[in-house]
Amino acid sequence: MPGADNAFVKFSDIQKTYDGETLVVKNLNLDIARGEFLTMLGPSGSGKTTTLMMLAGFEVPTQGSILLEGRSINNMPPHKRDIGMVFQNYALFPHMTVEENLAFPLKVRKLGKAEIEAKIKRALDMVRLGAHGKRRPGQLSGGQQQRVALARALVFDPKLVLMDEPLGALDKQLREHMQLEIKHIHEDLGVTLVYVTHDQSEALTMSDRIAVFNDGVIQQVAAPAELYERPQNAFVAQFIGENNQLHGKVIAINGRTCNVEVPGAGNVQALAVNVEMVGRPTVLSLRPERVKLNPPPGSLPNTFSARIAELIYLGDHLRARVSVCGHDDFVIKLPNSEGVVQLEPGTTVTIGWKTEDCLALDGS
Repeated sequence: MPGADNAFVKFSDIQKTYDGETLVVKNLNLDIARGEFLTMLGPSGSGKTTTLMMLAGFEVPTQGSILLEGRSINNMPPHKRDIGMVFQNYALFPHMTVEENLAFPLKVRKLGKAEIEAKIKRALDMVRLGAHGKRRPGQLSGGQQQRVALARALVFDPKLVLMDEPLGALDKQLREHMQLEIKHIHEDLGVTLVYVTHDQSEALTMSDRIAVFNDGVIQQVAAPAELYERPQNAFVAQFIGENNQLHGKVIAINGRTCNVEVPGAGNVQALAVNVEMVGRPTVLSLRPERVKLNPPPGSLPNTFSARIAELIYLGDHLRARVSVCGHDDFVIKLPNSEGVVQLEPGTTVTIGWKTEDCLALDGS
């Protein structure tokens, strides 16, 4: 985790309000390391884009400080921050060619003609558009326009690149392709990149770390695998990936594990990730792929009888919705192996899971 000593970007006690009453960003503290790919992830209105706009200089913090390489940039205008920006709508000049779009930030910085030409060529080759320099944006596909926008953000060798929902306008296949393009360009250049999205699969695919926002507050900052495997609260567990939730009351705490009484299920053993004390409510989080179908008797600490309500065939796996533990929308992902496809709605089966795969989180 980046600390104060090596933070390339540092948000300290940042607050932001537009009306003087409602805080859209609350007491935000976040360090970003040099060369890191950090994604700000969260639902609409969670504060992630406002945070990015404050870093870019288009918004000013109501309170707190933003440091770039140890210097406060609170009152520095956007054009002096040496930051590249990529927006969802590309923001290309339609009357200019691709090369002229890329030349614009270089001419503003008063670079010489030969240097401008060399940087444009390098940037276009980087995004594999070397043959499209004389075209105008209207003559390009959406994916090509997004590549031009990316090249323009990188062409002047900025200290920092910010991206605000840059792939939101693209179709699913192209979006997934561009995710890998951006990830590979970041790896090749080593530039510090801050990315905003509400798409959790996009964040998991691309990021070194993800900051999960909700209601103006960072809920957790961690690497993708840690966020998915070890969410620290019920919001993060529900927002990152598919997740089953069971509500219950803590009846015993035994070091790293606990026992939870769940209505309709009885005693469930879980990992005590974020529990207060015995007698307090908790939310159990369980990933669909961690649930076992018809486990050998006695092999798992948590086993229950379930009735299959719905089966959806998805090629490499089946998605089963079952009624269990008093819940009718409990989801299981079953690998498409021998015998699984013979299941039928209405069938009663046994399901189970390990203690460490069932996380006891905050009671929200």
